[in-house]
Amino acid sequence: MNGHVIPYTPFAVDFWRSRQCDRTGTRLFFLTHMHADHTSGLSPSWKHPIYCSEVTAKLLKQKFDITPELVRPLAVGESRILPLDETRQETMTVKVFDANHCPGAVMFLFQGYFGSIFYTGDFRYSSEMFGHDVLAKRQSIDVLYLDNTYCSPECEFPSRTQATQMIKDIISRHPGHDIVLGVSSNALGKEDMLVELAKTFQTWVVVTPQRLETLKLLELPNVFTTDPEAGRIRVALKYQITRKNIDRWNKEKPTIAIIASSMYAGLDGIPNVHIVPYSDHSSHRELHEFVSRLKPRSIIPVVRAGNGKGESGASLQRRADMHCFDNYLDSSAKRKFQVPESVEKFMYHGSNSATGRIKGTSIFDGPKRVRSKLGVHYIDDDSTEHSTSENRKCT
Repeated sequence: MNGHVIPYTPFAVDFWRSRQCDRTGTRLFFLTHMHADHTSGLSPSWKHPIYCSEVTAKLLKQKFDITPELVRPLAVGESRILPLDETRQETMTVKVFDANHCPGAVMFLFQGYFGSIFYTGDFRYSSEMFGHDVLAKRQSIDVLYLDNTYCSPECEFPSRTQATQMIKDIISRHPGHDIVLGVSSNALGKEDMLVELAKTFQTWVVVTPQRLETLKLLELPNVFTTDPEAGRIRVALKYQITRKNIDRWNKEKPTIAIIASSMYAGLDGIPNVHIVPYSDHSSHRELHEFVSRLKPRSIIPVVRAGNGKGESGASLQRRADMHCFDNYLDSSAKRKFQVPESVEKFMYHGSNSATGRIKGTSIFDGPKRVRSKLGVHYIDDDSTEHSTSENRKCT
């Protein structure tokens, strides 16, 4: 699960473990988008308000049957003031930005007693993001939670416009072929590319019934169908594109497969299979450009470190090392803050004793006790694998 409880605050992003949230006093929940690795733990029994984009709100109610009153939509570009205690004495401002990742995906900027926290979730960087007044003014960011999915030098790929053109070129070279387009999920993602292909080649795009229900909610152009005979292009999961299936499809009708993925290996050299580096995440170069322009005081990776490897082959441990951004960080002193007493009471409303129960949630090590009343803290003092300007530089 790629989510976090924000230390010394009553809110979490993409984090749905109820018991741990109870221990850390988490009362407010934010959802960046609807991909499975960001919704793990959600179910119809969820009992807390969820703040998300308007598109995600529709998808959330459809997929998880969340009680409608608990889903609190936020418009992209909106700033919303939310109370952080029972008396509305303490508040925070939440600003919402388009994440350029999948339909409904957003980034959040949180501002309150804890300073300024920017949470990207999954995002594909675009220079247009800094056209927003808040980012254009180079507002000070204390902590950046960064999508580090492809934070490795080998993770370089073209823009999605360029990748889409590559797919068009492949299809144009095979005018008599059906097209099987391999994607990562049958639920959400790459809709803009699919609509563009449908319009360019004047064909229906065949999808599963599950995906069609999602597409209807998105109110996209009417280019999708579940009739396998109606369209030349059909969407399949990547794992379905195998040598055996390619041979079977070609016995029925000339067919090529295109895997639209930024980093994918294992089918190279198989006839009629084409791999196009299409990504809904930022490349290594784009991450560096984004951080260099934002200039946060510290960075925490959204994707946690581990021993496994991602699609790119780069170890998760390596991609969670944020020290490669050290040269871009704001070197001014880290901001100190103290949790207001009213917020502390809000976090542990109904407990026998709020005092002494406050815990800071280490992003990687789980809960650990600190002094009651929380004392004075630095905005990033509870993370073990973040990067700050005081840490070592890359070598």
